[in-house]
Amino acid sequence: MNGCEERTLSAEGLLPAAQTAQGDGHRFEMAYARPTPHGPEVLYLINRGRGRPFLLLRIPGARTVPSLAPMVPLLGWYEREMRELSGIEVTGHPEPYPLLIHEGRHLSIPPLGADAGEPTWSGETATPTMPEIEADQVQDLVWGPVRGDVVETGEFHFSYIGEAIIHYHARLGYKHRGVERRFQGLPAAAGVYLAERVSGVGSVCHALAYCQAVEAALGIDVPPRAQLLRTLLAEIERLYNHFHYFALLAKTTTLKVASAEGELLEERVKQIAGRLTGSRFLRHLLCVGGVRHDIDTQGLDSLLTELGHEARAYLDRLNHTASYLDRLIGTGVLGSAAAFDQGATGPVARASGLDRDMRRDHPYAAYELLRFLVPVRETGDAKARADVRGEALREALALAAQASARLAPGAIRAQIPPQASGEGLGWCETPRGSLFYAVHIEEGRLARVKIKSPSFSNWRVFPFTVHGSNMMDYAINEASFGLTIAGADR
Repeated sequence: MNGCEERTLSAEGLLPAAQTAQGDGHRFEMAYARPTPHGPEVLYLINRGRGRPFLLLRIPGARTVPSLAPMVPLLGWYEREMRELSGIEVTGHPEPYPLLIHEGRHLSIPPLGADAGEPTWSGETATPTMPEIEADQVQDLVWGPVRGDVVETGEFHFSYIGEAIIHYHARLGYKHRGVERRFQGLPAAAGVYLAERVSGVGSVCHALAYCQAVEAALGIDVPPRAQLLRTLLAEIERLYNHFHYFALLAKTTTLKVASAEGELLEERVKQIAGRLTGSRFLRHLLCVGGVRHDIDTQGLDSLLTELGHEARAYLDRLNHTASYLDRLIGTGVLGSAAAFDQGATGPVARASGLDRDMRRDHPYAAYELLRFLVPVRETGDAKARADVRGEALREALALAAQASARLAPGAIRAQIPPQASGEGLGWCETPRGSLFYAVHIEEGRLARVKIKSPSFSNWRVFPFTVHGSNMMDYAINEASFGLTIAGADR
């Protein structure tokens, strides 16, 4: 696969290879399966660290693989997903219960398996698998899937005594859209439209990672001006996401004025986006090979400077509000070992001491030309996550200004070779963390697309900060993670 080095293994050789990777301090990023004419193929992507190519492990003809979850816990969800969507048998899994296809529900055939045809549903949704808790005065609360306010659909099960949460289970998948299957058969150039809609607030990042994967697969060189424009748009998207994050965090700490201020600043960035591109969510500009049309950045620098002054004042007011700080400090602590083992990414990982950022460690677009800092904290609580986001917001303003200043006249799009075949890996550091697209193209059409979403990773991590916490802090803790359900229900 273009974009990484490869090793082909047997199913029996998988465990030793994983042990070696773990011993070297490497990190698995994702696992997935795809059908081939010679039977299913299972693939594992490994991040070997800053400046080193990714490693792809291929297991051809693998209808059954041993679970790596006891050794690499973050792969637990990917293995369960493979079993449900691709029909791969995973032996020895420590969590052998449903993930996306809920208890009581059944699909006639795996939707991403080799069998042709449209899967059909049967059965009725049942209670999720929960541990038995032997204690007096335990109460159970089921919240969702329909919740108040403008929030995404999810069902959350709490077992608690008084205010203390003993166990928490997040059940997602109620609006899983089967996006990876929807890619199959599309022309490679048309897949960007679907990628932009995997998670609306990450339209640029998803489109960028997808385009870069296709470009790697087909050997397309993107012109420098297009690379800078892509970087500029990605940082503008990062800005409005970070302002939205602080607006929600202020809301959960009952700071209504601060919440409104954050929403106003978010709106200001979306208006800038609309003026630049015609889309407040920055859609329909990125394409395979570059960008669809040029944009006029005249006056952008002054808008960013003014926005920067307001952002600094806003964050300063938040950080001098005692009630806000009191609710964040010590809330939802995630240790560095759990963050690494369970697959935390983005601001969540960096708040727990994991110094990782795809823009710096594996530069893409025009990031290698720009200067920026990667904020890191050690305490792993909600305050640390907010601090990382605050510094990242300031860095996004600086990066957008740098990218705008470096723009020079030139081509904005490269040609796409017709009817080409290949495999490629693309990645992006979204506001929520690392995003990967792996694409397999056959004669110009998509045969398989795999998406590793940051929210899919961070939703797995999140319960580890809820167990042992209290009900009054739950909303603040969830807001401090900046999760999206759409990113998980892709």
